[in-house]
Amino acid sequence: MVSMKKHSEMTRRQFVTASAAGLALGGLAHGAVAMQAEAAPLNDQPARGPSRVIIDTDPGVDDALALLLAMRSPELKIEGITAVAGNVPLELTLPNALRMVEIAGRNDIPVAAGAKRPLLRRLVTATYAHGENGLGGAVFPEPKRTPVDEPAAAFIRQTVRKYPGEITLLTIGPLTNIAAALSSDAELARMVRRLVMMGGSLSGGNITPAAEFNVYVDPEAARIVFQSGIPITMVGLDVTRKTSLTDEHVRVLEAEQNPVSQAAAKIARNAINHNRDRGFLVGPNMHDSLAVAGFLDPAILEFQDYYVDVETTGELTAGETLGYSPTVGDLRRRPGTEKEAATNMPIRGSAPTLASTRTSPVLRENFVPNAKVAVGVNSTRFFDLLIGRLSGKH
Repeated sequence: MVSMKKHSEMTRRQFVTASAAGLALGGLAHGAVAMQAEAAPLNDQPARGPSRVIIDTDPGVDDALALLLAMRSPELKIEGITAVAGNVPLELTLPNALRMVEIAGRNDIPVAAGAKRPLLRRLVTATYAHGENGLGGAVFPEPKRTPVDEPAAAFIRQTVRKYPGEITLLTIGPLTNIAAALSSDAELARMVRRLVMMGGSLSGGNITPAAEFNVYVDPEAARIVFQSGIPITMVGLDVTRKTSLTDEHVRVLEAEQNPVSQAAAKIARNAINHNRDRGFLVGPNMHDSLAVAGFLDPAILEFQDYYVDVETTGELTAGETLGYSPTVGDLRRRPGTEKEAATNMPIRGSAPTLASTRTSPVLRENFVPNAKVAVGVNSTRFFDLLIGRLSGKH
């Protein structure tokens, strides 16, 4: 088993101190967030070459396929992979990440061990969906590679500082590692080019009626990230629910005789069978792969600007992502009045209780988007890219 001696953890006191700095960053940055988000397209690859990325992950069936997709994509310069506890404990997500690197033949990519648990909560896993080993029961040899010495938060911090303004964070698990890195370095957020996350939902959850799993596991970390000022792209359940893996997809992968295609087919076949055994009518959704594919090919997804915040205190709704917009839902305005509406739309918290003397908290004086949220998906184009890259046909 891979050594787990070094990983990124924060004491409660460190977290409280760091969170205060992180929230201050969010408050200072909120006036600039909209300009950042609108100025940076989803895949703003520099003309000189591939996009530098760090992938933060908790493999996980769909994480494993997303990692293989990323490592087969010449558009990406993967500076590192950081593992975090989520779908299964870190003792499994870390070796699973190392396995995918070996299968892809990408021993040039460093892998770092991250947080064993959320910032303030006990770990809740998704073994019910991903199997006890995280790969749907698909078995692979123990990895020969070992992680780098730096814990994930330090690795992220060092790499972003090495390439300021160039690193995109592709996050496909709980955001614990990212929040730890941001909270330990007050200048780091402004050095990150963009954060593309699989997580959240504006249309209900998948682990509770309110919350998507990645945000549910560590809502405090997610809130630090959303309030950091980093331009965020949120690829959540609103679109990933439309990406069900099928038997035909798996047959294409099984037909190609290369290590990546065969490994992807093995994981995918086990995942489909696991879903059927649990009574589901469709195969598993490719949540994480869609976030990576949407970065590779922005035409796969359609976006709208939102101010997104995370519920952290609700007894039944912790981990819910709330999207505010003056142009969507009951708050939408007629064309041509959106700018005026935005300046007159405070972002409010919950109403005060009878025992309280304060008024409803105003979190933001007016609407300033902090995220581009995926609201539409071309599933055919997505699977053409995913299966084509994994099979080696494209």
